[in-house]
Amino acid sequence: MATPHRTVHALPVSVVFDDVAEEPGASKPEPILVADSVIRRFGGLTAVDVEHLEIQRGAITALIGPNGAGKTTFFNLVTGFDRPDGGTWSFDGQRLDGLPAHRIARQGMVRTFQLTKALSRLSVLDNMKLGATDQVGENFFRSLVLPLWRDQEASITARADELLERFNMAHMRNEFAGELSGGQRKLLEMARALMSQPRLLMLDEPMAGVNPALAQTIVGHVQALRDEGLTVVFVEHDMDVVRTISEWVVVMAEGLVIAEGRHASIVSDQRVIDAYLGAHHATPIDRSEQDRQLAEAAAAVRAEADEEDAPT
Repeated sequence: MATPHRTVHALPVSVVFDDVAEEPGASKPEPILVADSVIRRFGGLTAVDVEHLEIQRGAITALIGPNGAGKTTFFNLVTGFDRPDGGTWSFDGQRLDGLPAHRIARQGMVRTFQLTKALSRLSVLDNMKLGATDQVGENFFRSLVLPLWRDQEASITARADELLERFNMAHMRNEFAGELSGGQRKLLEMARALMSQPRLLMLDEPMAGVNPALAQTIVGHVQALRDEGLTVVFVEHDMDVVRTISEWVVVMAEGLVIAEGRHASIVSDQRVIDAYLGAHHATPIDRSEQDRQLAEAAAAVRAEADEEDAPT
């Protein structure tokens, strides 16, 4: 497998955020993804209202918030699976707003889904091969001429086998994807995403429905990809996972980015503690209570912003 695009910033990831302000919309030393004024409305509901967000190249960024916060909708927008009502975003300095999903993926920004998209009646290997881009054999007339695509097909198969070996799924290459467990489908989708050799990998709840042992395996894969220079953004509800692997955390509520910072800063921010983790954050709270408290925090953020914008 070809080595992923390597980070070009001079500082190691451990210190790259040292001079970054821990506040919404903070500027990063070398952002790979920049979003401005991205808005998505569904009727009277504003699902996403991201004024400014930068994703640092070569780092692992966690996107957290309750159900309905706008995390997946934001993923859908910037990867071309949904259309915004306004706003722009750029990837590696190139504007991507308005492009369809397949063209954005070819630029090097690839995402996975909460519900895996494996094709159940194809083998694991064939699912992997679908992730490769610019395949000569996808053209009907060229597909009729074997010498035009035979060598490329062999190369794609070799890369797929290498990735399956890396994700400990080589023994399942010929099995139907529909026979895999939920956790194995998560691994397959992540491995398939790497077939396009992306520079930014966006994972939507990669640990959801995965047993603890396999979740630790996925954590290890994410960290290894970061070490190879890949930028990773992931949506997650498990704060232990966020603490373990994220170098930067973005908090969303009601479509807004209400906080950014390192994990230690996020969990020590009184507004986030009271809103998302609960005032008694040493004890678990249920999801509905998290949603209620984080909605209150979003309202407080809006009120503060209105006060700052009000004429004196």
